[in-house]
Amino acid sequence: MATSIVGSYPQPGWLVDRAHLAGTGPARARDPQLWRPGPDTIVEAQDDATVIAVDAQERAGLDIVTDGEARRESYSNHFATALEGIDVDNPGTRVGRNGKSQRVPRIVGPVTRPRSIQARDTEFLRARTGRLAKITMPGPFTMSQNAQDDHYGDGEALAFALADACHAEMLDLFAAGADIVQIDEPYMQAVPDAARAYGLAALNHALRDAPGTTAVHLCFGYAAKMPGQKPSGYSFLPELAGCVCDHVSIESAQPDIDLGVLGDLAGKTVALGVIDLSTEDVETPEVISDRVRRALRHHRPEQLVLSTDCGMKYLTRAAADGKMASMVAAAGALREELGV
Repeated sequence: MATSIVGSYPQPGWLVDRAHLAGTGPARARDPQLWRPGPDTIVEAQDDATVIAVDAQERAGLDIVTDGEARRESYSNHFATALEGIDVDNPGTRVGRNGKSQRVPRIVGPVTRPRSIQARDTEFLRARTGRLAKITMPGPFTMSQNAQDDHYGDGEALAFALADACHAEMLDLFAAGADIVQIDEPYMQAVPDAARAYGLAALNHALRDAPGTTAVHLCFGYAAKMPGQKPSGYSFLPELAGCVCDHVSIESAQPDIDLGVLGDLAGKTVALGVIDLSTEDVETPEVISDRVRRALRHHRPEQLVLSTDCGMKYLTRAAADGKMASMVAAAGALREELGV
C-alpha cells in the first residue's frame, strides 16, 4: 500500500503568478504571462521549485515521488505545444468540458516529436531522489480533444499521430531513469463515446512494449475549476481493464464514487484518490483510512496506491504538505492493521 501524488505540487509564488493561475483555466495553448522569472532565469527557477517539490514529498514520507510538474503551465500544454505541426503563435479555440471556449493548440501539419521533451526533467528528478520516481505526461486522446485540428480532419488519425509521439517520449523517459510513466487521460471520462471508439486503442498504441511500469490517470477535472457536485461514477473506467497499463489512477475522495467499479479492474494496481482537493482543510488519517476501507471491499490492499484525487497545483503549500503527511500516516496505520 504505497503512497504518491497524482503529479503536481503547488508552484511557489516567486515562480508563477498564483492569482493569474487561479483566475484562468488549465492552459491548453502557451501562457507566458504565468511566469514571474525572465528568460535568463526561468530554467534555474524551475529547477529550484522542483527541488522544493521533491523535498516536500520526501519529508512527508511518500513512497513514489514526482517532479511536482513545476516547469509546466498545465499538465498538458508543456508537452503538446513542444510538438512539430503545432502553430504556437496562432492558437485555435475549442469548447472545453466546462462548456466555455478556450485557446488550444492549432494543428497545422503532421504531428511529430522532434526531440525528447521531458527527458531532462526525468534525469533531474532521478538525481534527487532514491525513491520510486514517477513522471507524468498528457495522453494522446486528451491532447486530441484539446486541439483545433486544421490538418488531419479526423479525430482518430490525430489521436494516433499523438500516440506515436507519446510512445517515443515514454521510451526516452524510462531510459532517463523513470520507474513509472503516467499518462493523463481525463478526457476519456469527459468524451466517453470517442474514447471507446478509438481513444483506448490510441492509448494502447502509446503504451505498447513499455520497458517499465505504466499508469493512466482519469479524473473529473481540477476541484478548483469544477465547482459543485461531481458525478457519482465514471462514464469511462471499466474499459481500462483492456488497457496495457499496469496502474489506473482515479479520484474518489471528493466525488464519493461507488467503488464497486474496482471489481472491473482486478488485474490492475489502482492509485486511489483519497485526498479531497476541493478544500484546504487537511483530512485526519482516520478520515483517509475510512476512504481506503471502502476500496478494500473490492480490491486487495497490495494492489492499492494511496494518492490525491488530482494534481495539487491549486492548493497552498501548507495544505498540500499537511494532506500528504496525513495520507502517509493513514497508510502506515492501515499496513499495521492489515498486516501488509
